[in-house]
Amino acid sequence: MDTGELKNYLKKEFSVVDGIVSFPVLGKTTKEVAEFYDVAPFPNYRDNDDRSTIVERGDKNFLSRHLKRFIGLNKSFLEVGSGTSQLSNYLAIGTNNKIFAFDPTLASLKLGREFAEKNNINNVTFVNAELFEDVLKPEVFDVVWCSGVLHHTKDPSGGFDIICRHAKRGGIVIVGLYNWYGRLRTHIRRFFFKIFGERYLMIFDPVLRNAGANSQEKIKSWIRDQYIHPVESCHSFDEVLAWFDKNDIEFVNSIPSCEIKLQGDGDLFEQSSPSTRYERVWQQILMIFTSLGGEGGLFIFIGRKR
Repeated sequence: MDTGELKNYLKKEFSVVDGIVSFPVLGKTTKEVAEFYDVAPFPNYRDNDDRSTIVERGDKNFLSRHLKRFIGLNKSFLEVGSGTSQLSNYLAIGTNNKIFAFDPTLASLKLGREFAEKNNINNVTFVNAELFEDVLKPEVFDVVWCSGVLHHTKDPSGGFDIICRHAKRGGIVIVGLYNWYGRLRTHIRRFFFKIFGERYLMIFDPVLRNAGANSQEKIKSWIRDQYIHPVESCHSFDEVLAWFDKNDIEFVNSIPSCEIKLQGDGDLFEQSSPSTRYERVWQQILMIFTSLGGEGGLFIFIGRKR
C-alpha cells in the first residue's frame, strides 16, 4: 500500500522502515510486553511453514475458517495485537482485502513481514505501534479483530473502547480474552510449573503434549506466553457485554455460546442470543472441562457496531 493510501487509515505522522509502518511505542506497560515478546515472538512459525501450511492450518480452525468466509472480498480488516501476523497472512492469501497487522513488538512483525515477502503475500500492511497511542482513523475497517491481547494491557476496557472506534458503522468487532473460569487449568499448571519446571508442562499442557513437529522456538514462545507473561488479567462474559453496551456494539455470537445448547458447525456470524446470566455463568464453568479450558481459557465475543 502506497503512502497516499496509508493516509486514509492513519491519522498521525509515520515512517516506513523495512516495509513496516512505524510509530514510537511509549507506554511503560506496552514496552514491558513488547520486550517480553522480543525474546520469543508469539505465535512463532513452524520451521516448514509456507502458504500451503498456513492455509491448511487456518482452514482447520473453526473460527478462522468462518472469519475468512464471512469477510469475503474487497474488505478492510484490522488485527490488533497481530504478533507474528499468522492470521493476517492467512486472511490475505487468495483475497484482495486490505489487511492491517498491528502490534507493538517489532521482532514479531518482522517475522510476519518476512513470511509475507517470502510467500508473495502483498496485501498486508504491517504497523508497529501502541494501541493506546490511537494512531488509526475512526470508522475505516469492516472487521476489527483483537484476540489474546487486551488481557495483556494496562487497561483492557479502555483498549476495547479504542478498537471499537476503528470499526465502521455496521462493521464487526471480535474480541478474545482469558476467562475467569476457563483459565483455571492454566493457573493450576502454572503453579506446578514453578515447582517442577518445563518437563511437567510437556506432560500436562495439551498444546505442548501434541506439539509434534513444532519447532523448539514455537514451544518456547507458548510456554512464555501462557506461564511467564508479566501482565495478565481475566474477564467474564458479563463484563464484555457491558463493554459492548458502552460502545454501542450489538452482541452477535460467542465461543463458547452464551446459551446452553449443542455446539454445532453453524454460521458463527449469525445473530444469536446473549441468553440469561445463569446460562452465561454455567457456560463459563463448563469451559474448565473442555478443550477451551485445556488450551488457556480464551473466549471469543463477536459484535456489530450500530
